[in-house]
Amino acid sequence: MDAAFTAEQDEIRRTLRELLLRRCGPREVGAAVDSAAGHDPALWETLSRQLGLPGLALPESHGGAGCSVTESALAAEELGRALAPSPFLASAVLSAPLLLALGTGAQRAELLPRIASGELTAALAVPGAALATALGLSGDNRGDWAGGGRAGGVQARRADGGWRLYGEVDQVLDGHSAGLLLVAAHTGGFARSRTLLFLLRDGGTRTRQTALDATRPRARVQVRDVAAELLGDDESAEVARALAAVGDSAAAVLAAEAVGAADRVLERTVEHVGRREQFGRAIGSFQAVKHRLADRYVQVQAARSAAYYAAWATASGGGRAGGLALAQALETLRATAAEAVQLHGGIGFTWEHETHLYFKRAAGDELLFGPVHRLRARAADTAGLFDGGEVAV
Repeated sequence: MDAAFTAEQDEIRRTLRELLLRRCGPREVGAAVDSAAGHDPALWETLSRQLGLPGLALPESHGGAGCSVTESALAAEELGRALAPSPFLASAVLSAPLLLALGTGAQRAELLPRIASGELTAALAVPGAALATALGLSGDNRGDWAGGGRAGGVQARRADGGWRLYGEVDQVLDGHSAGLLLVAAHTGGFARSRTLLFLLRDGGTRTRQTALDATRPRARVQVRDVAAELLGDDESAEVARALAAVGDSAAAVLAAEAVGAADRVLERTVEHVGRREQFGRAIGSFQAVKHRLADRYVQVQAARSAAYYAAWATASGGGRAGGLALAQALETLRATAAEAVQLHGGIGFTWEHETHLYFKRAAGDELLFGPVHRLRARAADTAGLFDGGEVAV
């Protein structure tokens, strides 16, 4: 493994950081999350057209830059530092790779160039709190997480030569603003029970939900006898395998994003304790405060190394390290954000200060993609570290 980044990778990081410093400060983040879209469309257009962010990991034949997961992780790290609300995760990291892996030639040719340009955004809709399971991060995704023929989730049935969807999905990342939904639905009953992915271009009802982490807007999607298009042309497609592959790369990207957020909130905390005085001196000069911040610094650097390794391993086919890296990064962000709240004192609890946003990002991501102990248990189970292959969680 070559731990050095290329000049192009360093340029991606530098350019994106400079742009976000100018365009995505705390006030801009607050205004974006309160908007109808849940993000700043003008900033997204800049990220798409000038920097090519949504097409970084897509092949050049489909309008992308032909880069790897590593470049997406570096971009996500900068987005995480600013807590920048954007469709990058939902559209470029979760949905586009599924279209690339499972879509027909016509579907890929029609949709992927539009996603790569930022003209079209997509979102992955899976039932309730099953996103981590569907991606194979916290459990086996070959089970009945898409409904299993029972109430809940989304059901699909054939009708008039096409497919019709019925059901409801909560907590769809950027689902209220996405132009295209990839909906996981159960079909086949008990005899041929399976989960398939469908393209939902219009129809249904979308309602934006209140979320703990406002920088990750979510929606409820309801479909009642709505026409949909099967993703791909093979009903026996390995949907679970494709989702697990996307889950591993998405975990590496998410880990880098969490590291960026942890690094930034630690920087802000160090700046604050250097200014705030108590007993006639800056509180950052007290040994106890130095020790606490030093512990967080070491933790952030360790999580960064794990995230970079996971991105490299995913890009090179060297193993599935995304889940473990994500567990370490989420744990680091939660600990660093909690330390920041305490060391900021009274203002750390105020709505106006940005510290609480980092703490909510940590808690919200663990609810969506964790919890941490399940991520680690799943990684251990997959690696066969315990006899019998079962890990109690």
